[in-house]
Amino acid sequence: MDVQIEEVGTLTRKVTVTLPEDAVQPRLNAEYDKLRKDAKMKGFRKGKVPRSIVIKSYKPQVEGEIGEKLVQETYFDVIEKENVDAVTHPEITSVKYNEDGSFTYVANVDIRPIFEIGEYKGLEVEQPAILVTDEEIELELLSLQKEMAALRSVEDRAVAEGDVVVVDFQGFHKGNPMKQVKNEDYTVDVGSGRMGSEFEAKLVGMKKGEEASHEVDFPESHPNPILKGKKVEFKINVKDVKERVLAELNDDFAKEVSDKFTTLEDLKTSIRERRIKEREDSAEGVITDRLMMKLLEKHDFEVPKRLVAFEIEQMIKQTEEQLKQAGLSLEAAGMSREKLAEQNAEVATKRVRGDFILKKVGEVEEIKIEDEDLERGFKRIGDQYNMPVAKVKEYFQSRDDLLPFMNELLNEKILRFLKDQAVMVEEKPVPAEESEKVAEESE
Repeated sequence: MDVQIEEVGTLTRKVTVTLPEDAVQPRLNAEYDKLRKDAKMKGFRKGKVPRSIVIKSYKPQVEGEIGEKLVQETYFDVIEKENVDAVTHPEITSVKYNEDGSFTYVANVDIRPIFEIGEYKGLEVEQPAILVTDEEIELELLSLQKEMAALRSVEDRAVAEGDVVVVDFQGFHKGNPMKQVKNEDYTVDVGSGRMGSEFEAKLVGMKKGEEASHEVDFPESHPNPILKGKKVEFKINVKDVKERVLAELNDDFAKEVSDKFTTLEDLKTSIRERRIKEREDSAEGVITDRLMMKLLEKHDFEVPKRLVAFEIEQMIKQTEEQLKQAGLSLEAAGMSREKLAEQNAEVATKRVRGDFILKKVGEVEEIKIEDEDLERGFKRIGDQYNMPVAKVKEYFQSRDDLLPFMNELLNEKILRFLKDQAVMVEEKPVPAEESEKVAEESE
């Protein structure tokens, strides 16, 4: 076997493998003999078809199948023997049978980047403060009061904020009806912002039975890809106007919310505890993100392009799946794979680089996945989807499914180590309403 390795990029190697005639021709001959024994052709008895005719008829098929097996049987041995630290599946090109009876193929592979691990212990990370104010509790109580309110149709007044309005509407863009911006008997909670604050504001002052046409400018930041950046004319018919009849906030109200509450104070305590738990869970994600940003700031190196391309592809597929659930395609949402690839390139590169950094820390600190880590991972999935652990394990019997899961668990274990080593600095508490305002301004 002859192996030639050519450096075609900092992290890309072109591996040319040539297998000698005595490793190739016997395989081809054996396959042709097998086919000749079973071949049925007009004018010949079974097993009596001339070898030359069998070769002529089956050559592309046989050479393709044998070539694929030869690559599979030799590739991993080659890269191990030649110390090629491949991190992606190879791109196999230039497969050919040579005139001297030998067989050649080219494997283009990306290799692991070599870099020195920098500072990773004792990183200073801001820990989000957990703050739940009395005002937040009151706001949630008011929201519950609103959700549980009885609805009463009104005939003698116009729509006001806080009303629930039943409408038919059709959207038009540049004079053309928008197929996906149309609904009948649609319920709008005026003031909730779910239909967009501008759209809901246009309903205020309209009365039952009234029809109107309103233009709404949707910003580029609007979450609905069909509407963002467009000026849409809505033709609206108000079919019903309902006002909320609010219950008094007292112990009876708490009992209506759930039979596990006997007093309003019980309900308030439950809301506070739930919000604290939510913020603690959210804080863990924030700490992880901040820790990874610190690591990325301290480690800048080139990463394999194929791994980045794979990560981008996964991100695009996720977007496609989300749109599919909404009944849309990329084209219908005004997107393209090319544009998404461009938009996601930076994030994908950081994810790949971050994974290499974590693995380097794991290597230095000898952090590995043990059987108990896997068991905890299986149990977590079982708890999440209400499945027996045995059933979860059945899903991960395939190596292709198990390896990504083990990689995820390993990264989590390394991150726990890094968090334990980090210096947590308490950040200044930000009230929820101020935090929401900052979040809106940053969008």
